Amino acid sequence: MDTDRAPGDGLLVRTERLLLRRWRVGDAPVEHELWGERDPRVPAHRRITSDGHPTQEELEERTRRDQPPPSLGILAVERRGLQGAIGYCGLIANAYGQDDEPELAYELLRRAWGHGYATEAARGVIGWAQASGHRRLWATVREWNTASRRVLAKLGFVESGRVEPDELHGDSIFTTRAIAPPD
Repeated sequence: MDTDRAPGDGLLVRTERLLLRRWRVGDAPVEHELWGERDPRVPAHRRITSDGHPTQEELEERTRRDQPPPSLGILAVERRGLQGAIGYCGLIANAYGQDDEPELAYELLRRAWGHGYATEAARGVIGWAQASGHRRLWATVREWNTASRRVLAKLGFVESGRVEPDELHGDSIFTTRAIAPPD
């Protein structure tokens, strides 16, 4: 995994098959597609509403407005040599743990499932977290999301014992992974 900065694009994480970069306004159609593909068990505030929100324009505006700190942020995932994002992977502020223990988040378009991209992207982001000085990461996953649970297990995340019950959307399982400080 390599990380560096590219003019106008922000942080890049490079893996064998993927590039991870800051979201661009032009990625709004992909982000909108992700919102539209979400499983109906995902809470309503994370899906497109019956009246079409968020719209692509609203997602574009959010990208223009939001500027994450250097060691956090959701990065667009692209396949090397191909234009266009296929999803995201990155680090978000952790509302449940220490400030210096961010949460790993990832989501890919359905057409990109089953190729190992989530695992590969997340490994790159773990390297970015390590280079940024983070020593522990968290990830939450719905108990019914077996594919994401497998990805987290491959990455070395273990269940913390904390579970947030949710009869409507499925329990959230809190996982964690220690990362070694950079050499």
